[in-house]
Amino acid sequence: MKESEARQHRRHEDGYPVQQIASDTFQIRRAIAQDADIISWHRARMFQDMGDVSGDAFEILRAKARTRLEQWIDNRNYIGWLATPVDEPEMIVAGAGVQLQPILPRPLDVSTIGEGRQGTIVNVFNEPQWRQRGIAGLLIKEIIIWSKNEQIDRLTLHASDGGRSIYEKLGFVASNEMRFVGVSQFLPFQFLIPSVAR
Repeated sequence: MKESEARQHRRHEDGYPVQQIASDTFQIRRAIAQDADIISWHRARMFQDMGDVSGDAFEILRAKARTRLEQWIDNRNYIGWLATPVDEPEMIVAGAGVQLQPILPRPLDVSTIGEGRQGTIVNVFNEPQWRQRGIAGLLIKEIIIWSKNEQIDRLTLHASDGGRSIYEKLGFVASNEMRFVGVSQFLPFQFLIPSVAR
């Protein structure tokens, strides 16, 4: 990121609400649509750190994510949180978000049926110089409190090796989820519709 871009990310309007969880050093606030640029930067950097994106793909991912985030934050399909130092509230040092999606109602336990809303935690990212200070934990705790207040049936996430211990300490457990990664290798419907002799 260019220095001028970094400075731009720290320039935000006053009046952001500070959320319930804060430490002596950091405060957490909700993201608004104007934050889509910094959140898309976090998203691209997160994948870059994991070795999943490089070169031109970095900026393509960032641009596509920014457009989608602007829409989703406005219509509340994406709820984001950003962390700032208490003494520099205009400087965003970390963030995390939840992508909301409807799901079919499901049992939450043997006697309780959920409402059919799931949150997927995404974009958990700390700027490198702000890591190992407990900020990710603050963000995830804020998400957990919010999800309980919103009666979200379940929260899911895909943990990097580096982040797994943070999530486990906060009560996340490994699940039986599986993922098919070869979808883009097929032509549309090729694997869904059997060939029929004509």
